[in-house]
Amino acid sequence: MQRLTEQILAHAEGLPEGAPIAAKSLLHLGNRAAVDQALSRLVERGRLMRAGRGVYLRPVSSRFGVRAPSVEKAVEALAVQRGEVIVSNGAAAANALGLTTQVPVRSVYLTSGRSRTMNLGQQVVELRHAPRWQLALADRPAGQAVRALAWLGPEKAEAALETLKRKLPSSTFGELVAAAPQLPSWLARSVGKVAHG
Repeated sequence: MQRLTEQILAHAEGLPEGAPIAAKSLLHLGNRAAVDQALSRLVERGRLMRAGRGVYLRPVSSRFGVRAPSVEKAVEALAVQRGEVIVSNGAAAANALGLTTQVPVRSVYLTSGRSRTMNLGQQVVELRHAPRWQLALADRPAGQAVRALAWLGPEKAEAALETLKRKLPSSTFGELVAAAPQLPSWLARSVGKVAHG
């Protein structure tokens, strides 16, 4: 059993920061029960962190001590591993675009997968399932604008769109206008109104 924990650690150390380790990806090293037991032992010893059900992460060691991997890197790696679209939520997007001065306190991301939480040390990252239209343009600036507008809601969307039309490059705003058929009626109407006068 000691050999299995060493093999799992060697595998984990070869991964980039924040890359999730799933028990299923380690079945070539041993049977499921043995792999689960070895992972639990590594968590007890502080060599791995349990981020969520069946998801483990290697803590990052630096000259300042041991810390959890960065939220961005962990979320990005999880998206690649699971084949999901995972993007920042509307509040974070609105803040990044300068549409609000509110800074989100919690780490919330929108996902094409199921809703769940991920524990990164003391920080809890919430992954919320989102409708396809909010994930349509993914990490592109126009996608960020869609999520910000969804968060702001129908009452504030038009004023925010006027601001975005002035702030965003015309190609990005054009991408937003081109995506209008995928958006809910209230948002498509506002986009059309601001784009075409």
